[in-house]
Amino acid sequence: MYRKIIALVMSLPLILSPQVFGLVTDGLIHLKNITGKLSFIQRDGNVTYLRDKELATEVPTETKFELFDPRNTLRTARFNYTWDFGNGEVLKGSEPSVHYNYSSPGNYTLRLRVGAQVNKTSTPVTGVHTMDVTVLDAIRNIELSPLSFQVSRNNSLVVHVDGSPPMWVCWRFLQNCVSATPTGCHLTMLYENTMTLNHTFTALGVHCLDISARNDISKLQTSYNIFVRRDPSFNLLFIMMCAWIVLAILAFITVMACRHKKGRNSNPQMSKSSNATYSSMNMELQPQQDIPDISSDLYVSRPKNEEVQPLLQHGTRSVAKSYRN
Repeated sequence: MYRKIIALVMSLPLILSPQVFGLVTDGLIHLKNITGKLSFIQRDGNVTYLRDKELATEVPTETKFELFDPRNTLRTARFNYTWDFGNGEVLKGSEPSVHYNYSSPGNYTLRLRVGAQVNKTSTPVTGVHTMDVTVLDAIRNIELSPLSFQVSRNNSLVVHVDGSPPMWVCWRFLQNCVSATPTGCHLTMLYENTMTLNHTFTALGVHCLDISARNDISKLQTSYNIFVRRDPSFNLLFIMMCAWIVLAILAFITVMACRHKKGRNSNPQMSKSSNATYSSMNMELQPQQDIPDISSDLYVSRPKNEEVQPLLQHGTRSVAKSYRN
């Protein structure tokens, strides 16, 4: 009795092993291909992004294959992976993930071939998975030129966004870089890297341009200080007016100085003229004949402020009369 039981127990593994192996074999027979999905993880600095089909250029990327095996049929299988990135690069390995990043934007077709083999005698199982990938340049810089504008004039601002279009661009101007009330922004769809903004500044001083841009893989927000000044032609006109006023003042001062100098020189000229007249008259009065009364009423006008000396003395006249007698 006991011998039969022991013999039965010892024979159980031999009876069950083929059944267990048959389950695995049946699983491989019904497993026509390997199923799963592809996923992408990109790390930019301290930030990690889980991507679907859009990737950023020049960013470290981990591409993973997640196996779908709910019955654990392939839990002991050995896998091999062949990664074709669609740009001529092919990598092979035994791990379900690979690190690779695209260097140029564009549209690529990623193709992964997965192979699995449970044991040496089993038939290898394969699977091919493809995915269309869009690679874009991340928005890393927004440039604005120029940064100085004129008041009360239609100014053109050129904005360059460093990233792959299409992009959504939102912008607004703030006087003195502050806003008393919350304000919205102007939203524009940009299909290229450069856009032109037209704006008229109504006040002098510092203004701010808040601008943000985003595409399918990135976004960036920044602010610029803008200096608004007067029109240079207005400054030139103001300088010319000031120069004209200065010239007018100088001309007025010059005319007044000339008139004052002319008034001071008029009196000496009259004195010289009087002396000249006197000298001429003195030279013409030469005695040609006997004059009965040499002390006739001869009078020469002289300036009042000079002393007048008589031409003939009374004594000389008396001597002349005695001689005649």
